[in-house]
Amino acid sequence: MNMRLYMDVNVRAEITRQLRARKVDVLTSEEDGTREFSDSDLLDRATFMGRILFTRDSDLLAEAVTRQRSGAVFLGVIYAHQLRVPIGQCVTDLELIAQAWDRAEWINRVEYLPLKR
Repeated sequence: MNMRLYMDVNVRAEITRQLRARKVDVLTSEEDGTREFSDSDLLDRATFMGRILFTRDSDLLAEAVTRQRSGAVFLGVIYAHQLRVPIGQCVTDLELIAQAWDRAEWINRVEYLPLKR
């Protein structure tokens, strides 16, 4: 089963467009009406929907790490720094994650892009 992705408001539309062109199932927070949600609520929403949350927001990353430490369950966060990880690298790595990884591998997981190969 391919993983489904959830893009927070800080993700550029170009990443979403390119992933959709590659047949990756992507939903944005804007499309879902969660643009104004807190980081905590956004992570809860993505988990509820069975989607891995992709962000370029370090505050949201901090929320995920806090949950890891406390044992609160969530369905994965992928983080890429705004300036250090280019759009093309994000698209390539996110496509690989969506196609090759299983949902069970993503419980309480935080992954940083670029992926190490």
